Amino acid sequence: MSPRVVVLDYGSGNVRSAQRALERVGGQVDVTAEPDAALDCDGLVVPGVGAFAACMTGLRAVGGDKLVARRLELGRPVLGICVGMQVLFAEGVEHGVRTEGCGQWPGTVERLTAPILPHMGWNTVRAAAGSRLLAGIGPGTRPPHDHEVRRILCPRSDQNASALMTSPPARVERAW
Repeated sequence: MSPRVVVLDYGSGNVRSAQRALERVGGQVDVTAEPDAALDCDGLVVPGVGAFAACMTGLRAVGGDKLVARRLELGRPVLGICVGMQVLFAEGVEHGVRTEGCGQWPGTVERLTAPILPHMGWNTVRAAAGSRLLAGIGPGTRPPHDHEVRRILCPRSDQNASALMTSPPARVERAW
């Protein structure tokens, strides 16, 4: 039997891409904010695109913060994607606005200050002749580019370390 997964629909995030990806690997996926479905499924996915504060507003509007808290209290899986992962922390600071998060992990999510930051966009790329990295990407193609890196400030503990994965170093140069 396929795992039943709910992609939480709270007005933020690329829910259809998450749905298609999960279906492709065998999940039985519903996109909904219906509380019973979100609590009873095998896994809950919290997507997120945009500003931390806007995501929290949408999440609270559908009771998503309470659904996440309840699932985690019960030891049930929750996967945050992009800002959907960030809002699981105690707070976020973005555009000078401090916003309370879901508080499932201690810490503050804030913009990383570094000499070079990655860029987000759907920009066209022009592959150098013989590029192995971009082999098969045709002229005019607009592949996604990763974007700004965030640092998460949280107290050090074994519990926090087991809950977090660190990203590569902030300095990103050309990949080709």
